[in-house]
Amino acid sequence: MLSQSLRLALLGIGVGVAASIILTRYLASLLYGVGATDPLTFACVCGLMLAMAVIASYAPAWRAANLDPIRSLRAE
Repeated sequence: MLSQSLRLALLGIGVGVAASIILTRYLASLLYGVGATDPLTFACVCGLMLAMAVIASYAPAWRAANLDPIRSLRAE
């Protein structure tokens, strides 16, 4: 479950980075003090998004792993 969530998060990050690189031409005039394709900014944002995805998907995966299958099948 965790690997599926992370795979989807990585796909989203990849699409987001590609879209942001394409759209930086239009937004370059709005930026002040940062280059339009600053690699440090891209790396920090990607790392933050990946960390948020791990935190968001870890709790449900942990609960599902600790669930007793027999008890959940009997679902009272």
